[in-house]
Amino acid sequence: LNSRRFLRDGLRALLLRSPLHLTSPLLLLRRRRRRRRRRRRTERPTPSMSLESAVVRDTAAAALTAGVALALLRFWEELAKRGVFEQVLNRKLVHISVGMVFLLFWPLFSSGSYAPFFAALAPGINIIRMLLIGLGIMRDESVVKSMSRHGNYRELLKGPLYYACTITLATAIFWRTSPLAIAAICNLCAGDGVADIVGRQFGKEKLPYNPSKSYAGSLAMFLAGFISSIGYMHYYHSFGFVEESWFMALGFSLVSLATAFVESLPISSELDDNLTVPLTSLLVGGLVF
Repeated sequence: LNSRRFLRDGLRALLLRSPLHLTSPLLLLRRRRRRRRRRRRTERPTPSMSLESAVVRDTAAAALTAGVALALLRFWEELAKRGVFEQVLNRKLVHISVGMVFLLFWPLFSSGSYAPFFAALAPGINIIRMLLIGLGIMRDESVVKSMSRHGNYRELLKGPLYYACTITLATAIFWRTSPLAIAAICNLCAGDGVADIVGRQFGKEKLPYNPSKSYAGSLAMFLAGFISSIGYMHYYHSFGFVEESWFMALGFSLVSLATAFVESLPISSELDDNLTVPLTSLLVGGLVF
């Protein structure tokens, strides 16, 4: 038995030293596996590489979002210049469409911590435009005509500026994982915009505590703000950003009800709706969500 074991060990030692062992299929297979493992280790994305790819993605998404937003604004400005719609109606169509379209692009951005700031660049550019035109540094009659009530460029320093600031801050601070951002933007854009259009067309029955507001306009604001909030809740839930539940829907209904009530108060004539509506959305939303 000992002689057999000695003979086996001797043969193994000879094979290991022989050139045949160096080219054996088993050894070649092992070497290939080791090379593959080394390649996988070297090809794994490092944190710096993943950060660079996220920055590239967010930059491209921000450029696309800003391009679409500016193109949409230019579209409404051209319609205002040609007089296709009344100035008041054109202004409210801008009010509704810009914010609602902007929300559609949020899923394009990465999950990085800098993503909301890249997304906020598009409305941030609009803040600069409002300041330059409103202060008289830059002139653009089509912008003034599409966004002001009476054609005065100074008006851009109020409602339109509040509007752009609200969307920018809601994007940078709350972002797509917070129902507060959805509630604030949807009630500001869809709710307030639809309320004015419906109120002018069907608002014969005025509110007893505010003759400048109507039942039709307030109801339209509640429904438009609530339905758009539910729509974007479902939209963002499909990407895994927010939960979709009856509790969330109830919260959106309470926020929309509160904003519609505040918008109907006489104080809305003194304070701009673009300021009171998002503030109400954030205050009430902070309590219910």
